[in-house]
Amino acid sequence: MKTLRQAISQYMRLLTVILAVLILNVIVYVQVVIEQRQAYENAVRTFQQIEQMLAANQEEIEEVVAQYSETCLCNAEAIAYIIRKDPSVLDSVEELRNIARLTGVDEIHIFDETGRIYAGTHPEYYDFTFDSGEQMAFFKPMLTDHSLKLVQEITPNTAEEKMMQYSALWSENGEFIVQVGMEPVNIMKATEKNELSYLFSQFRVNLEADYYAIDIASGRIVGSTDLDCVGQNLTEIGLDAKSFSEYEKGFHAIVGGRNAYCVFQRTGDTYIGRVVASRDLYQRIPETTIVLAICLAAIAAALNFAVTRYMNRYVVDGIEAINEKLGKIAEGDLDEVIDIQSSVEFAKLSSYINTMKQSLLDSNRKMSYVLRKTNMYIGVYEYSDHMRRVWFTEYIPRILALDEEETQCLGSDVGRFQRLIEDIRKNPAAGEADIFGVKDRYVKLEEIRDSQEVFGVVIDVTESVRKRKKIEAERDMDLLTGLYNRRGMEQKISELFEKPDEFGCGAVVMIDADNLKVINDTYGHDMGDIYLKSIAELIAGLETENCVAARMGGDEFVLLLYHYDEEAQLEAAIKNLAGIQDQRTVTLHDDVTVKLQFSLGYGLMKGKNDYQEALREADERMYENKRERKGREI
Repeated sequence: MKTLRQAISQYMRLLTVILAVLILNVIVYVQVVIEQRQAYENAVRTFQQIEQMLAANQEEIEEVVAQYSETCLCNAEAIAYIIRKDPSVLDSVEELRNIARLTGVDEIHIFDETGRIYAGTHPEYYDFTFDSGEQMAFFKPMLTDHSLKLVQEITPNTAEEKMMQYSALWSENGEFIVQVGMEPVNIMKATEKNELSYLFSQFRVNLEADYYAIDIASGRIVGSTDLDCVGQNLTEIGLDAKSFSEYEKGFHAIVGGRNAYCVFQRTGDTYIGRVVASRDLYQRIPETTIVLAICLAAIAAALNFAVTRYMNRYVVDGIEAINEKLGKIAEGDLDEVIDIQSSVEFAKLSSYINTMKQSLLDSNRKMSYVLRKTNMYIGVYEYSDHMRRVWFTEYIPRILALDEEETQCLGSDVGRFQRLIEDIRKNPAAGEADIFGVKDRYVKLEEIRDSQEVFGVVIDVTESVRKRKKIEAERDMDLLTGLYNRRGMEQKISELFEKPDEFGCGAVVMIDADNLKVINDTYGHDMGDIYLKSIAELIAGLETENCVAARMGGDEFVLLLYHYDEEAQLEAAIKNLAGIQDQRTVTLHDDVTVKLQFSLGYGLMKGKNDYQEALREADERMYENKRERKGREI
């Protein structure tokens, strides 16, 4: 981030430089256009001379090719005649090679009627067919038309990729095909004179320029004054074929690692181009430009100094003074007053900022007043990365149980206040969202954060959390006995079944209070409640870490035993419970004591799926136990 002084100075420098550059660019542009036009005209003259030489050499090549093709076909006819007169030569490779030397050919191949080589001067080619390669496929039509006499253009042969010219014809008796191959020495020599690389090497019009010939179809460089480039693709040296047609008058490119100006023209199937290094083409331009640039730089420096000094004196100094005051206000010092009178505009700005600051203070007081009128203790705090102080309303210290010294320290230290909030978040209230324990209170803490600022709301929810916890406790507990009720029991069982691996062996025990109706009818329901609570106290006394007790309603109780390693341990625990049946008494009031009697039954289980079956089995056994005990009383 730059200062305003730096920005103004930079802007003035930039403005003067832009003006100078615009002037320089116009002059440079004119010179560049002149040089490019001259380069184009030189290239066109050179291309015309090259075309004339190519045309003359082409006539010579055509004469040599026609003569060579005729000779090749005549040799094939002579060899076919010799073989027809003496077929035994087909059995001797050496004889065929002697014939080849006598007729002046390099290869002889004899094909049968299916197009397969079965004799010749090169045994390594035996069993090749017209389907063995693109070069040999040229002669395949002869299999269906015996009148054909074919002479192939110079092309690489199938086996060695050696440049050869082949001719072929049928013997007069139609028994075999004779194919002869000749290395086109004379044609190659004549063609060499017409290669652009050869021409370029002989035709050095301008030592500062390079010449290229590029095949249009393949993009391969077929000739150049730089012999190292011949055979490469045009893209390898930095050229693009699209530029040849789009910029007929010339274009710039990085050719061979140097910036150059290129002019290309199409000649038949080839693009011929002249490439001149930019430094050679434009070598006169820099000198003229430097002289003019020095003059413009002196003008720009004087203009920049005058304008920058004026702007700093009447604008920048006033802005810096206001920024210094605003920095103190941003850090929390709302008593700071801005009073910059260096100009009418700065005086108005100072007044508006002071008014906004006072409005902010008034808003804070209004917010605190509104929050005091609510039935809840609500506190608000705010801080940012660039503030040294924390702003908060008057209820924050009360809600967070802060003394006066802590309040002052936290208000002046953002880092310390952040650590306090982090410590509060480390003590979340169980089952409550965004609610945390602070000493003996519960507070709801929410924050809104952006990249730099934090706005937080703290609400004292102690009473509502305590009431909710009490309601939840009463919802799951039986008010008379203090044991779980049916809903609480089902919830507890559901939690246990979520960890079946830890459940182990378990059992359901059903307990039914005997003679409850007799006690209610005889002594009243208050005494019946005492009777039930006594049974509940007896059951509660049996509870351990692996035992859950509940009153299911009326005179029925349930015990869930779990996390036993063996069924024998479970049965021993149930037997201990059965051992206290009819062994206790309960005093209903001062002069009435009755025997504490209950019936029980149990069912074993090993998991969630066995619970209902165990409950049914426990219920049946309980009634069976009740009948047995009544029988004994009779």
